[in-house]
Amino acid sequence: MVKHLEEEKDFETFINQDDLCLVDFYAEWCGPCKMLAPILESLDIPVLKIDTDQFMELSRQFGIMSIPTLIFFKKGEMLRKEIGFRNQDELEEIIKSM
Repeated sequence: MVKHLEEEKDFETFINQDDLCLVDFYAEWCGPCKMLAPILESLDIPVLKIDTDQFMELSRQFGIMSIPTLIFFKKGEMLRKEIGFRNQDELEEIIKSM
């Protein structure tokens, strides 16, 4: 399930889930982000997409310097940060390791 962040207040609710979830910091103009989108759709964990141009403060808070940046959370705790494109096999391996 992929959801796009519409209001910043929804971010905390999303990352505080009991189960593993993924936050994708992206931009509409980013080529690697577009290549990553269908891969994220196929994952078995909830994904929240955050447009860095729309939510600049949230992007600053997490030190987003390059996109795509993927951050895995569980119960509000950041578990892992991946910068750059990752293929489906790499992402599934990361998910299995958590």
